[in-house]
Amino acid sequence: MAGSDSDSDTSSSAIETKFHQVLGWYSKLYSRRVDIVGDYAGNELFLIEGDSILLNCFSDKHLDFDPGFQLLHATYAVENFLRGLVSRRCNFHVAFFENHRELCVPPSASDGNQEKYLLARAVIIRHLSVNLKSAYPDIEVHVFPSIRSKAFAEYLEATDLYFIMCHDGASSRALPKKNITSKTPDALEDEYHDVVGHEMQTKTIYRLFIHWFMERGYNAALVNGLEWRDTKVITTVLEKRINSSRKQSLSEREYLTILCISKFAVRNGVMHEYGSALLRHTALLSELPISERRITTTDLPNNAEAFLARFSELSRTIIDSQSWSSNISKFSAHCDIADLVDGRLFAACVHDYRCGRNMRYKLLIDAVGLVCGTDLASAASNRKSAAGNRAEPGTSAIVNPKGYKVLPFANSVFDTHLSPVHLAVDRSEEITDATSAQIFREVSHWHNSNRPIDSKGREEHAARSQKQQFFARRRNQWFMAEMMAYAGSLTNAIGKVLDPETITSGANSKLAPPLPSEKRLENAKPKGAPKVNKKEGIAASKKSKDEASSEKVFQGWQTTCAAFESEPLPAVRYRRAKQHLGTLNTDFKLGLLEAEVRLYMLHVLLGMWIMHCGDDTKEQGLPLAALIFDTISSFSKVRGAVSKTICNNLTATIKALKLPQLEVPVPSGDRALAFNFALRNSAVTNLSIPLSAKQFQLLHCGPYFERSMDSAPDHRVPFEPDGWQRKVLDEIDAKRSLLVIAPTSAGKTFISFYAMKQVLKSNDDDILVYVAPTKALVNQIAAEVQARFSKKYKYGGKSVWGIHTRDMRINNPTGCQILVTVPHILQIMLLAPSNANAWSKRVKWIIFDEVHCIGQADDGLIWEQLLLLAPCPIIALSATIGNPQEFNAWLISTQKAIGNELVMVQHPHRYSDLRKFIYNPPTPFTFEGLSDSRAFARLGLDGSRGFTFIHPVASLVNRARGMPDDLSFEARDCQMLWESMSRHQTPEFKVDKSLDPANALPSVIRKIDIIKWEASLKTLLREWLANKDSPFDKVIQDLGGPLQTLESRKRQEPQGDDIENGDPDRESGVNVETTLPLLVELHRQDALPGIIFNYDRSLCEDICRALVNQLAVAETAWKESSPKWKAKLEAWEAWKRAVAKAGKRGPPKVSKKKGAGGDDEALSKADLMRDTASTETSPWVSFNPENPVDGFHFADSKKMTQEELARYFKELIRREVPGWLLDALRRGVGVHHAGMNRKYRQVVEMLFRKGFLRVVVATGTLALGINMPCKTVVFSGDSVFLTALNYRQAAGRAGRRGFDMLGNVVFHGVSISKVHRLISSRLPDLNGHFPITTTLVLRLFTLLNESKNSPFAVRSINALLSQPRLYLGGEESKMTVLHHLRFSIEYLRRQYLLDSSGAPLNFAGCVSHLYFTENSSFAFHALLKDGFFHNLCAKVDKKTESVLRKLMLTMAHLFGRQHCRQADEEFVEEVVKKSPSVVFLPPIPKKAAKILREHNGSTLSIFTAYVQTFVEQHVTDPDDALPLTQMKIGGDAIPECALSLPRCPPTKVRSSFVALSGHDDNFESIHDLCQTSRSGVFLEEAVVPYVGLYPEESEMPLNAYLYDFFMHGDTTALAKANRIRRGDVWFVLNDFSMVLATIVTSLSNFMKLTPESDLDFTEVRGEGDEEEERQEDKFVPDDSGYETASTTSVPGKGGPVKQDIAIRNVKKSKKVADSWDDDAEEEIEEELAAKETERKLKAVELQDKPAWEEGAGLLNVLKAFKMLREEFDTKFRAMWA
Repeated sequence: MAGSDSDSDTSSSAIETKFHQVLGWYSKLYSRRVDIVGDYAGNELFLIEGDSILLNCFSDKHLDFDPGFQLLHATYAVENFLRGLVSRRCNFHVAFFENHRELCVPPSASDGNQEKYLLARAVIIRHLSVNLKSAYPDIEVHVFPSIRSKAFAEYLEATDLYFIMCHDGASSRALPKKNITSKTPDALEDEYHDVVGHEMQTKTIYRLFIHWFMERGYNAALVNGLEWRDTKVITTVLEKRINSSRKQSLSEREYLTILCISKFAVRNGVMHEYGSALLRHTALLSELPISERRITTTDLPNNAEAFLARFSELSRTIIDSQSWSSNISKFSAHCDIADLVDGRLFAACVHDYRCGRNMRYKLLIDAVGLVCGTDLASAASNRKSAAGNRAEPGTSAIVNPKGYKVLPFANSVFDTHLSPVHLAVDRSEEITDATSAQIFREVSHWHNSNRPIDSKGREEHAARSQKQQFFARRRNQWFMAEMMAYAGSLTNAIGKVLDPETITSGANSKLAPPLPSEKRLENAKPKGAPKVNKKEGIAASKKSKDEASSEKVFQGWQTTCAAFESEPLPAVRYRRAKQHLGTLNTDFKLGLLEAEVRLYMLHVLLGMWIMHCGDDTKEQGLPLAALIFDTISSFSKVRGAVSKTICNNLTATIKALKLPQLEVPVPSGDRALAFNFALRNSAVTNLSIPLSAKQFQLLHCGPYFERSMDSAPDHRVPFEPDGWQRKVLDEIDAKRSLLVIAPTSAGKTFISFYAMKQVLKSNDDDILVYVAPTKALVNQIAAEVQARFSKKYKYGGKSVWGIHTRDMRINNPTGCQILVTVPHILQIMLLAPSNANAWSKRVKWIIFDEVHCIGQADDGLIWEQLLLLAPCPIIALSATIGNPQEFNAWLISTQKAIGNELVMVQHPHRYSDLRKFIYNPPTPFTFEGLSDSRAFARLGLDGSRGFTFIHPVASLVNRARGMPDDLSFEARDCQMLWESMSRHQTPEFKVDKSLDPANALPSVIRKIDIIKWEASLKTLLREWLANKDSPFDKVIQDLGGPLQTLESRKRQEPQGDDIENGDPDRESGVNVETTLPLLVELHRQDALPGIIFNYDRSLCEDICRALVNQLAVAETAWKESSPKWKAKLEAWEAWKRAVAKAGKRGPPKVSKKKGAGGDDEALSKADLMRDTASTETSPWVSFNPENPVDGFHFADSKKMTQEELARYFKELIRREVPGWLLDALRRGVGVHHAGMNRKYRQVVEMLFRKGFLRVVVATGTLALGINMPCKTVVFSGDSVFLTALNYRQAAGRAGRRGFDMLGNVVFHGVSISKVHRLISSRLPDLNGHFPITTTLVLRLFTLLNESKNSPFAVRSINALLSQPRLYLGGEESKMTVLHHLRFSIEYLRRQYLLDSSGAPLNFAGCVSHLYFTENSSFAFHALLKDGFFHNLCAKVDKKTESVLRKLMLTMAHLFGRQHCRQADEEFVEEVVKKSPSVVFLPPIPKKAAKILREHNGSTLSIFTAYVQTFVEQHVTDPDDALPLTQMKIGGDAIPECALSLPRCPPTKVRSSFVALSGHDDNFESIHDLCQTSRSGVFLEEAVVPYVGLYPEESEMPLNAYLYDFFMHGDTTALAKANRIRRGDVWFVLNDFSMVLATIVTSLSNFMKLTPESDLDFTEVRGEGDEEEERQEDKFVPDDSGYETASTTSVPGKGGPVKQDIAIRNVKKSKKVADSWDDDAEEEIEEELAAKETERKLKAVELQDKPAWEEGAGLLNVLKAFKMLREEFDTKFRAMWA
């Protein structure tokens, strides 16, 4: 038998010794008969022990093996059994164990038949292994040496098995009847004993097998006794957890406790009393529910404390030992040592000897005795605790305090949603605090007064408003002029300037096609029908003239050709010919010349190829050959006729170079060429490419492959859209919402403009809103709309488009049809009551560009709220979503809630591929000027100095990370991967021949072919990646060899000391000095323009400064040493003298003899000379020795005239843009980040797009959708912001569609490990935020109330409250949403911000306007409501400085809160004491602290009640699992031996785990509640309306940067001492300035000191933005020459309406509401009586006169805030001085 296997315990001796033990254990197992599918496992995977099936089937009485040997019948029986499982949808694997092979033989089989059964076993295993796979691939059949083998261990580790199914060895002892008659009695007796012995052996081994599995946590189901009952599989399941052996039943905690107690708590066979208490405590830990372990504190005797300390020490020693982990793993014990000791429970067991005396305790006692070799049970049971008997507690439950009651609330819109939330209602009126009542009375006075007290202030405001409107009109006209210029810099997908379409409204309207520029003036005015006919006649006449002049066109082409041929440099000839092709701007010219111009370009390329062939440098010329391939391919798209001569030359070229058989057009007619084609006179005979056709295409032509994917003509767009693009068009036409996910350059742009066109066509009223994440993108989109569309409107005040951001408004936002804005502004507009019945109803589409911004921490909440509130279909666009399916499912549910259908369209492929490199700067580097010659026809940076290519697969160094879905390979990558995998394949891991490019790809390869091949290669690569035995690592080493060489070289380089010289303000490790050599090499390889991304604003500027400085220093050195430069200066001086000399003679005299005709006027020779010297034909006219010299700048001066450049520079100089930035622009280098001047940023964008600037250093501002594509993107330096998401966003800028066939991505100063991580990381999943914040609830009530329950408001609220999920990525928990909403309403009621019907009260408007500061706005409101600001500001005139300082300190505690690190003493000593900053914010004033403490207490009680009521109504699961591992703790019921424990009632709100330490449901703070509340309840601290009081509720000190700045105004100190980043200082100060501006505006509006509108707050800004606008206003001309809709708009019916803020005085109810229950009247009367008594006491308080003058309190508050704002903003403005 297999008992000889050393790995097994199945030898006969082992069986004999274990026989009785195993059978005894097995007899005590509990079992139950169940349906293993329906009742037990469902579709969970289980394992069948194969020999158990064979034994079961071989024991079938119908099977004849002796003497018939019916092998096929046996096979049938096995298959029939397995089919029974499969047909009932069981999910299983089968495993055979070689050391169990003899177990398949029935006990009754004779020795002579044993081999028959073993043969049958081998046959059936082979049969199933081979033949089952094709029919049922999910059923795996395995053969293992034994259950203890390594292979089986690995299988168990890799497979998630639910249980095992096997035989237990039980069978009938009856011998086959037919054999009895042929045996003698003696023989029968011997055989009987053999059978019994064989059965015992089988039974023992199978039960050891079951025991082995149950030890490891698996239950066992029996094969024998299994029955098929209808669709059920009924069998016996053995349960592992009940009454099993000591070894099986003990957990790691119990093993550890037993070991420790046996070591030191047992002496002479007697256990120490504390040892007994500890064991009883351990027994209770397993059985006592955790909710019942909240035990009153009991002091331990000193010797018990010492015992516990000894136990702790010994336990730690054992756990830390190396042997413990390995030894305990052999027992497969459940690791529960996290719950090793409960000190309170131990103390209770010490004091009460009865606690814990249960069966578990006896088991532990026995185990200790076993270890010590003595029986302890009797000794332990007779001992009693010294404390004696403790009295039973009367009850473990404590009556709950009176439940929380909410204030009454009823609102017809909200009630429908809130009906499932059942809460006790406080029927009596809320009593207003005396101070608050006084303030609310004043509030009511201000609001109800017929006119403002301060009429002079109102007049001043009106005058100021008129002035502002005047500047606004001028500013908008100027912005419009700028936008026109900006639009002129934009191009379409093929690089052409955009032509606007004229659109007319109406059902039958047709779009006018884009007009050529010469036609626009002609069609500027509408003309009648007769004139149209005349126009058609003119067009026909012009066409005939064009046809008649074809000969003239040919002659012109011949002249042009001759000029081209005179150019000595072939590359220049090629570029000129390409430019000439772009000038063929009519169909007539294209049809006539396009084919021949393209052939001329081919002719030039062939000439260069012939030179390579002659010089025997074909390898270097292969990129040129690839361009020849592309040029020939382009003839398939020629629109005109192609002559026979051209076709012949194309065919000859294909043949000569041995190119693949590219498509050649069908010839039509013929004529002579204007040039001699290169092949005609070639002396070189061998022009063939030195590679096979497919190799050449894959390695060199990939970027040129034809890229259409299921393209087809479509009348809706002016190009042939791909299949996915047509689907998008269909969905927009069907008015369905869309989520479109496609990478940058894939072709998403048209989607938005098609939707815009549909809206513009429909009528003059419909609106499309385009939401962009940044103001830069807003400007660009608006400019594109300006460049694409024009439309005439019947009435004034209308416009095609408008911009609305906080710092820019062009055209009337409510009068335009396409509004381009940012999320905050759209939210304000949608929630504005004045818009609800007009503008909001007209919104038909909202486009969310870069919708992945929903995942951002800062503004993501606004995005999420907008997606939920959208009143119409949406179009969501993104290139980078990590969890598209989940995001799509969430969007579908949000759209479904408002009755819209949403469709996701995904397209994973970029138009142009990206090639990635690491740059390692060469040393030494000497810069002597940029090279005049650039690489021609070379794509990528391969072979360039300092650049190392990164194959995408080389980044997959971490197998655990897997392969991201969006990891893409270009053709060359695929070829390299296939070659490497083919080299390293093994017999086990083969590369199928179908993957060979010879088989996988057609002769002429297209991009779609590469995509399919790439997918097949990835499938195989993923298989290799998942298997550690595969040659995957060798492939990585192969493809990553160059990177490994670079890494080893870097390790050998000396490393500088970063500690002493490090700048704490920097996260990037890049050396700014090495950027120039990088750019020089990019210039040499013709790989500019480029964008250098660095995520530190200051460092961006430093890189630019360093570049300009290096260029200037090198230029100066060159000028000083260059004779050529000196000669040039001398010539210029001579020209200046000649001009000056000519100027003294006066102007030239003109002869009048031939009248004023001008053409024939005679000039003297001197006049001609003088004119020649003074005209601009002279090169010296534009010469300026101060301008950068060619070779020392990156600018392309050919792309822009000096006049245009001067105009831009004039604007920037007037705006006081620093000189070094202007110098950088002159040298072709710009900087772009959010902190730069707006006009400068715009100029940088335009100059870059026009091609003048070829280098821009930027933060992430250019990564989000900005149309600034480039050839190369450089990541310069590492940063925490350089994430997988930002990497993909920024890298997407490379590869300009229409310009570049390939984009380059370069890493400079980024570690190789980080590069690998960026490339191989999958995109992060988008996670949302809890959207229904308290502020949003308040704003929704304002919208509903003040729009008088408008349909739009009702629909928005219904949509928001119908969402099934908490938030994107959250659970489905609608009840949580509704409960949270109800308690947010309760909070607003308690704060007097809502009345009982949901109407906003008192300061609701002010809180709403501060929505962007949530939750600080509620803390501010508490101080305003409870009189702190009134008391403080009452003395603002007498103690101005003191009041403002205290006011600023308070505000610094509420807004812009930033925490400091726990500073070291050295930092405090060295930096803070030498700085004017205090750095750590001083405590908030005591009175403010008292009010905030009370406010937080009230909020705490409200949200504690929220958790409690939610748990009572909706949470049924016990709180007994650890939060991460989900390990269940404790038992399910209180054991009888624990009834005497001094238990406290279980907590309802607090976590049972926290309650172990004695905590009840009373919480110290909101933080305490949120951190320690039980599982199953959503409670996010961020959405609870409170601000933690510093320092008592905050562990980290608050940074005093705002208070410090107010005190000293020193921005340098903020950077050095307060550690605010230099690049962030302006932004944080501007944010606080905006808070002050919002408060002042809100209070002014509220007090009717200014005209009031709910849309005023879209224009509230910080002083930084205001100052920028004031600076801009200085430069706005009186008349820009442009009209905008905003300057001529007339208020329409739907214009802004005056906002009324609801004010309610709190009065006593005169009668009980109808909805009150009659049964509750008596209780209510008691409550009312108690409240009435309290109200009388409060009335006495109200008689006291407040600290401020009646009616002047709010005025003083407003005055103080105005003064604070002015002083703060004055210091802020000093930043510009």
